[in-house]
Amino acid sequence: MKMSSLGDVVHTLPAVTEAAMNVPGLQLDWVVEEAFAEIPTWHPSVNKVIPVALRRWRKNPYKALRSGEWADFGEKLRSDYDLVIDAQGLLKSAFIAKKAGTEIVGYDRTSVREPLSSAFYHRRYSVAKQMHAVERTRELFAQGLGYAKNGAPDYGLKIDATESEEPGPTVMFLHGTTWRTKHWPESFWGGLARRCREAGYNVWAAWGNEQEKERAERLKASSGVRVLPRMSLKGVAEHIAGAQVIVTVDTGLGHLAAALAKPTIALYGPTNPALTGIYGAQQTSLASSYHCAPCMRKHCRYEVLGEKFDYPPCWNDLSPDVIWERVIKLVDRERIT
Repeated sequence: MKMSSLGDVVHTLPAVTEAAMNVPGLQLDWVVEEAFAEIPTWHPSVNKVIPVALRRWRKNPYKALRSGEWADFGEKLRSDYDLVIDAQGLLKSAFIAKKAGTEIVGYDRTSVREPLSSAFYHRRYSVAKQMHAVERTRELFAQGLGYAKNGAPDYGLKIDATESEEPGPTVMFLHGTTWRTKHWPESFWGGLARRCREAGYNVWAAWGNEQEKERAERLKASSGVRVLPRMSLKGVAEHIAGAQVIVTVDTGLGHLAAALAKPTIALYGPTNPALTGIYGAQQTSLASSYHCAPCMRKHCRYEVLGEKFDYPPCWNDLSPDVIWERVIKLVDRERIT
């Protein structure tokens, strides 16, 4: 059970890889939110993906019951499973795990995000909260399935790359995120894009909603980026795989870039990369050193106090010049290898 969000689903992949290597004959099915159901299918060790629509059902629970969707989902869970691992650690995931009617493994109440969920588990394991989410999930799987966690994480994804038809290296911008404070300033994206284009690099801008598309179109007009079409998650992953360098804010697609082992620069202003940041080979997390960062706030404290500004001041530590120097180094490294 690891249903959401995008980053959490990606963080679970190395545990699946390791479990398949250590448990002969393992057949693993994965319950995941329907919006992210593509991702587990890319892993060769996942036997079956069972989509769940909790986010949609909660908006209209009566419709979910009347339509039979909830009953159909329950039937899919009532299989002859030997074990269920609740890697989410929430009441909602524990409740769904219970529907499988078999032994459930999860975090103990000192390790889990919602302590009450541990009451649903038959076996509970202590896993340090200070560990990165990737390592916490690997540790839970290892304890639950009876092997020793070992080595570097392997996300195990198999994705074909869509490469640029234009000459020169390609830098891909993952500029869309949720909280307003997590957005790197648009003027900064434009400044970085101009530096890339002047150096002969291609720049791709992905988008997932109208607001992100409008931002990408403005960057195209001001800085010459190529606006990618709307794509499925797999389409975005194929473009990530085809780029030489990824620049991302704190967003789920950044974790996908890390899972594909692409050289990635991730930018953190109000958030902390230590426990849930990008994780893996060739990953660079740049965090603001501003006095109140990381504040973990959706609204900047200075904005609440009535000060007017275009973006939270913590982003001034991470200017286009700072990021451009990192991009050059990564592009040069890719050319050598």
